[in-house]
Amino acid sequence: MAPKERNRPVKRKKLHFSKIYSFKCGRGGFKEDHSNIGGPGFSRVIYCNEPGAVEASLRNYSGNYVRSTKYTIVSFFPKSLFEQFRRVANFYFLVIAILAFTPLSPYSAVSAIYPLIIVIGATMVKEGIEDWRRQQQDVEVNNRKVKVHHGHGLFQNTEWKNLRVGDIVKVEKDEFFPADLLLLSSSYEDAVCYVETMNLDGETNLKLKQALEVTSSLNEDANYKDFKALVKCEDPNANLYTFVGSMDFEEQQHPLSPQQLLLRDSKLRNTDYIYGAVIFTGHDTKVIQNSTAPPSKRSKIEKKMDKIIYFLFGVLFTMSFVGSIYFGIVTKEDLKNGHNRWYLKPENSKIFFDPKRAPAAAIYHFLTALMLYSYLIPISLYVSIEIVKVLQSLFINQDIHMYYEETDKPAHARTSNLNEELGQVDTVLSDKTGTLTCNSMEFIKCSVAGTAYGRGVTEVERAMAKRNGSPLMVNGRNVQDSPKSAKRSSVKGYNFDDERITDGNWVNEPHADVIQKFFRLLAVCHTAIPEIDEETGKASYEAESPDEAAFVIAARELGFEFYRRTQTTVSVNELDTLAGKKIERVYKLLNVLEFNSTRKRMSVIVRDEEGKLLLLCKGADSVIFGRLAKNGREFEDETREHVNEYADAGLRTLILAYRELGEEEYKVFNERFLEAKNSVSADREALIDEVTETIEQDLVLLGATAVEDKLQPGVPECIDKLAQAGIKIWVLTGDKMETAINIGYACSLLRQGMKQIMVTLETPEIIALEKGDNKQAIAKASKQSVVQQITEGKAQVTKSSEAFALIIDGKSLAYALEDDTKNLFLELAISCASVICCRSSPKQKALVTRLVKSGTKRTTLGIGDGANDVGMLQEADIGIGISGVEGMQAVMSSDVAIAQFRFLERLLLVHGHWCYRRISSMICYFFYKNVTFGITIFLYEAYASFSAQPAYNDWFLSLYNVFFTSLPVIALGVFDQDVSARFCLKFPLLYQEGVLNVLFSWRRIIGWMFNGVCSAIIIFFFCTTALDPQAFNKDGKVADFEILGATMYTCVVWVVNCQMALAVSYFTVIQHIFIWGGIALWYLFLVVYGAIRPSISTTAYKVFVEALAPSPLFWIVTIFAVISALIPYFSYNSIQMRFFPMYHGMIQWIRHEGSTDDPEYCNMVRQRSIRPTTVGFTARSMARTNPLNGRKQSHR
Repeated sequence: MAPKERNRPVKRKKLHFSKIYSFKCGRGGFKEDHSNIGGPGFSRVIYCNEPGAVEASLRNYSGNYVRSTKYTIVSFFPKSLFEQFRRVANFYFLVIAILAFTPLSPYSAVSAIYPLIIVIGATMVKEGIEDWRRQQQDVEVNNRKVKVHHGHGLFQNTEWKNLRVGDIVKVEKDEFFPADLLLLSSSYEDAVCYVETMNLDGETNLKLKQALEVTSSLNEDANYKDFKALVKCEDPNANLYTFVGSMDFEEQQHPLSPQQLLLRDSKLRNTDYIYGAVIFTGHDTKVIQNSTAPPSKRSKIEKKMDKIIYFLFGVLFTMSFVGSIYFGIVTKEDLKNGHNRWYLKPENSKIFFDPKRAPAAAIYHFLTALMLYSYLIPISLYVSIEIVKVLQSLFINQDIHMYYEETDKPAHARTSNLNEELGQVDTVLSDKTGTLTCNSMEFIKCSVAGTAYGRGVTEVERAMAKRNGSPLMVNGRNVQDSPKSAKRSSVKGYNFDDERITDGNWVNEPHADVIQKFFRLLAVCHTAIPEIDEETGKASYEAESPDEAAFVIAARELGFEFYRRTQTTVSVNELDTLAGKKIERVYKLLNVLEFNSTRKRMSVIVRDEEGKLLLLCKGADSVIFGRLAKNGREFEDETREHVNEYADAGLRTLILAYRELGEEEYKVFNERFLEAKNSVSADREALIDEVTETIEQDLVLLGATAVEDKLQPGVPECIDKLAQAGIKIWVLTGDKMETAINIGYACSLLRQGMKQIMVTLETPEIIALEKGDNKQAIAKASKQSVVQQITEGKAQVTKSSEAFALIIDGKSLAYALEDDTKNLFLELAISCASVICCRSSPKQKALVTRLVKSGTKRTTLGIGDGANDVGMLQEADIGIGISGVEGMQAVMSSDVAIAQFRFLERLLLVHGHWCYRRISSMICYFFYKNVTFGITIFLYEAYASFSAQPAYNDWFLSLYNVFFTSLPVIALGVFDQDVSARFCLKFPLLYQEGVLNVLFSWRRIIGWMFNGVCSAIIIFFFCTTALDPQAFNKDGKVADFEILGATMYTCVVWVVNCQMALAVSYFTVIQHIFIWGGIALWYLFLVVYGAIRPSISTTAYKVFVEALAPSPLFWIVTIFAVISALIPYFSYNSIQMRFFPMYHGMIQWIRHEGSTDDPEYCNMVRQRSIRPTTVGFTARSMARTNPLNGRKQSHR
C-alpha cells in the first residue's frame, strides 16, 4: 500500500487486519445480476450530495436521530403504568383501589391507594432511572459532530442527528461512523481504510475496506464541489455482511459490495480520513436493525411464583364466596327469631344488611370481602424480588475469587433475572476451544513428506500415558528419559523441538525441498500483519486467529521470516539452500480465497520471483485429502497416520498442499473470480465459492501441522466438582472426534473403564456410498445407520450397569436431530455419564441445547467464548460467556460473563446455591407472612358474623407489607447463607437441593402457608379468648374491638419477625436491625399515629398510651401468643433437623459438631448424593480403588 507522503506516519502504524481482499477493483459487468436492483428488497435510491433535492425529499427516508429509550416524556406514565398493571397482582390491587372509593369499601380509599402508589412508584422510579441513563447515552450519540459537505467544497461540523440520506461526510481518524456510509475515498492513494468493528461483532482485529476505483481520486474537500452520483441498493436489513447495490457515476454503472460499506458505530483506525456518502440513517442502519432484544428469559421460580399467586387468588375467591353465602343466609334470617343481630337494625337497614334483599346483600358482601381479604396477596413481592436480585448481582460482580487478574476481568452478571436459576442447573453444554482450553495455540509438531517431526509432549499425551501406565514415547523416544523433554521455548505460540529441523538442519533431511515448500507455505498463506520492533528488528504478528499466529511464528523461528506486507506483495526472509545464507524473497499476492466454516480451507495465489504461479492451500483433512491430485498423494498414507496420532494427542491439525497454475488457467479463473466478486446478486458468496471450487483441485500434499490448545488452569478440578454436584456436562465442539475424546480424558470428562458409544458415519459402507452421486441414497443409508447405532447404544446402556460415554460426530448429529429421531437420541444421551458432540456446527449446538432443554424440562446452561456459540447461549436457560481471545460476541449475548471456565464452579456451587436458597426462602416467607395476616382478618370477620368489619385500623392494614415486615425479608434475600462458601465447595452435593428444587416445591410452599394458617389461628383464638370475657384494665373495662385489633396486630408483627429470626441461618448486623427494628417501628408508629387527632387516627387514637401499655394483660397476651404461634414451626424444624436432615442440615451438623476434618464422616454424607459421580478424577480414583463400588456407582 502506498499512502501519500503527507499522510505517511513518522513511526510505522500497528495494523490489525482481519481480511486481505483481492486487490483488483475491476468494474465488472452486471449482466443478469443487475435485475435485482430496483426490484423487491432492492428499491432504495440515494442522490449523493443532493439530500435536499425534490426527488430525495419524496423518498421520505428516516432521519439520523436514534432513540434507544423505552419511553418518551409523553409516553412514560401511560406506558410504564400499562407495563406495571400487566402483572395480574398489580391489576388486582388497582381494581381494589378503585372499589375503595365506593360505599362497599371496608376501609378508607387513601389507605388502599397508598401502598399501591409506593410499590408501583418504586418500580416506575427504577424503570425511569434506567431509561434516563439510556436517554443520556442517546443525547451523547445524537449530538456528536461530523464534518458534512454544505456546498462549494466546504465541510462544516454538523450533529449526527441532522444527517440526511445522500449527505457527503468526512470522518477523521479514531472517529465513529455516524451512519452507514458508502466509502468514496480515503487518505491513502488506493482508497483503502481500516475499520474496527468491536461495537458490531465484538472483534478487536481491524477490517480492510476499499472504495471504487472511479471515486478513489476524490480525496480533497474541493473535489466534492460538483460531485453527483446516483446509488441504487438494497432496502434496510439486518445482515451485517452483505450489501448489494450499484452507483451511477460519470454515465457509467459500477457494482457495490460490502467492501465499500462502512457501518454505523464502527470506528476509523490507522487512516487519517475518509469521505463517504450517507446510505442508511438512524433506525435504517444495519447496527440498529440488529439491535433486537435478546430472548426473554424468566426463571422457573418466577414462573412458579405466578402460579402461587393464582392459587392464592383461588383461595381468596373461595373464602369470599363461602363467607358471602353464609352472610346471605344469616341476613335473611335476621327478621326471624327475634332479631338475632338486633344491633344491625334489620327492619330499617340499607341494602348491605337488608334481610328482604339478602341475595343482593350477599353479592355486595362478596365484593367487600374481595377487598378485605386482599392482604393474602403480597403487594410488595415483585418489587422486593427485583431489589434483591439486583443486590445479589452486585455480590457476584464483586466476588474477588472470580476476578481474573491477567486480563483484569471480573465476573459480570449482565442480567439479574436468572440469579436463582444458577442454583438449579442440571446440564452444562460447553464449547471446547477457548472455553475448556486457552485458545492460545502453540506449534508443537508437524508431518512433512511423510516424516513426523517434533518431540514436544502435550498434556493429553501425559494424561494418556498416566492412564495406560506406560512410558511416554514420542517418535520412538522415551521423552521421560530425555533431558530435552524439560526444554521449553520462551516464544509464545512456539513449542517445537526437533534437532532435525531447527537451526537450519532441515537442509540435510532427505526431502529438504518439500520441507522448504512446507515452511514457505506457512510464511505466505495467511492474512497476518507484521509489526517490526524497531529496537530488536524482530517481527511480531497480528493474526485473525491464534492458529494462524502460531503458524507464522513457527515459520519465523525455523528460518522463514515473514516481515512485510503490502496490498500486492508478501516479503519473506528465508534461507537460500545454495548460497547458505538468508535472502529476501518477494511474492506477488494475486488473490486470497478466504477461510470460512463452510469451505474449511484458505488459499492464496501468488507469483514468485521466478514467475511461477502458485496456489498455496491449508485446510481441514476432511477437505484437503479429497482434493489431492493422483500424483500428489505420495505421502498421503503416512500423513493420515500422523494426523490421527496428533488427534489422539489432543492436537488441532491442518493439511498443507499446493499446486502450480498455468497462465491461461489462472487468467480464466481470475476473470470468473472478479465477475463473481463484482456481482450484485444476493447469492454473491455462493458464486465466489463456486469459482474457487474449480481452482482448488489437483493439489500436491506437503504435510500437516499440529498445534496444541492447552487446557485452561483448573478445568479438570472444576469438572470434577460439577460432576460431584450432580451436574451433567456435555461438550459441543467443532474438533475432530479423536481430539475431542482425548481432551475429554485430559479434563477427566472421560475415564479409563468407561465404555464409549460412538455414533459416526465414517463406516466403509457410507464412505463407499459417498463416492457416488446419489445423494438421496446416501441420506437414507446414513439415517438408517445413525438410528441403528443409537438403538444399539440404548440396548447396551439398558443391559449394563457400567458408566457410558456417548460420542457423536457432526454428520451423524444432523440425522440424530431430525424430528423423528431426536427423542431416541436424547434418551440415549441422558442415560450416559458424558456426552461429546464433535464437528458440531453453530446451528447444531443451538439445536442440541434446545433438545436438552425441552426434552428434560430441566435447567440447561450453555457456556462458550466465540461468535459460533451465540445460538447455544441464547437457546440455553442460562448463557455464560467466556471473555477470552475470540472477541466479545459471546459475552454480549450472555446472561453472565466470566473470564475462565474454572470460575463456573464458584458461580454455580456458591452463588447459584445461595441465590436459589435465598429467593426460594424469601418467596415462601412472603406468602407465610401474608397468609398469617390475611387469615386473622378472615377469622375476625367470621367472628363478627361476616359483617365485613376489618380487625385492624385502615393504616395498620396498609403499612403491614410496606413497612413493618418488608425489610427483614429483603435482608434474608441478600445476606442469608445456610453454609459458608468453603462448605459449598467442600460438599458439592449441597447443590442438588437446587437441581431437585426441594426448597421451592409445592410441598414446601404449601407447608409454609399451612404454618401461616396455624400462626393466625393461634394468634386469633389466644387473643380473643384472653381478652373477651374478663376485664382488660384495673377499672374493670372490657377490651373493645380497637384494643383486640391492636393486640392481634402486635402479635402478628412479633410472630412474623421472630419467625424470620428462626428461619435465618446466617445473622448479620443488618438483619438484626431490620428484624428487631421492624418490631420497634411498630410500637413507635402506634405512639405517633395514636397521638394524631381522632378524625385521622380513628380507632388507633391513644390506644397504645392509654389502653395497651398500662395493661399487664396486653404484654402477657403478646408474650404467650407469640411463643405459642412459634412452637409448631420450631418443633417441626427441630425434629426434621435431628432425625431427617436435608443436605444443608447435614452439613450444618458437621460444622456444629466439629466433624469437618473427619474424612469417614464427610464421605458418608457425600454418599447421600442423588446422582452417582461417574465423571471427574474423583470418580476415576474411586473406580481405581474399588472397581466393584465404581460399577455400583455407575448404575443409572
